[in-house]
Amino acid sequence: MKARDKAQQIIYKIIHPVVRGMIKIGITPNFVTASGLFFTVIACAILIYGAINAERGDFSLVGWAGAIILFAGLFDMLDGQVARLGKMSSRYGALFDSVLDRYSELIVLFGICYYLILQGYFFSSLFGFVALIGSMMVSYIRARAEGLGIECKGGFMQRPERVVIISLGAIGCGIFNHLLVLVIPLAIVAVFSNVTAVGRLNHCRKALAIEDKGKE
Repeated sequence: MKARDKAQQIIYKIIHPVVRGMIKIGITPNFVTASGLFFTVIACAILIYGAINAERGDFSLVGWAGAIILFAGLFDMLDGQVARLGKMSSRYGALFDSVLDRYSELIVLFGICYYLILQGYFFSSLFGFVALIGSMMVSYIRARAEGLGIECKGGFMQRPERVVIISLGAIGCGIFNHLLVLVIPLAIVAVFSNVTAVGRLNHCRKALAIEDKGKE
């Protein structure tokens, strides 16, 4: 089992009582998903507020936003577990989850880019923009591939990794009050999300070539 899968199983065990409690009081997976988006919007609002009102060099609000982003990321695990254990899985629920996940990532990276630009760190904001492109392409290639009947889930920089790296970078930025603590993780996500996207595209190319060859 990969380290990522082991970590995921540990988290599932930790949140299991919470999931059971949610199911018991009638909370639905879609409500959990929407709650995660709600907290993401709050994090973005904090970044926008900080961009306008915080003094240059004061990154305390970035740290608070990062903590909320990390907290919101937990809802992405909770909704799936609530759906499975509560036997509430549905095709629309899976679609709803995927769509709101994309909104969440766009909102987070928009907030970071907005903050960096208004605070005068334009060059650093470019990492956020490139990370946004990579994040969207990782998800798009998987969706498009599955539409063609190809399983495409590989790659290092998937959504959980992106959320954890960016949120921890933001928290560290607030604690140590140094921009590089955010920019370096943001650059890592920018590079490896696009590497993951290219890797998935190459995987699809090979899979389609094999299928086409089999039809000859």
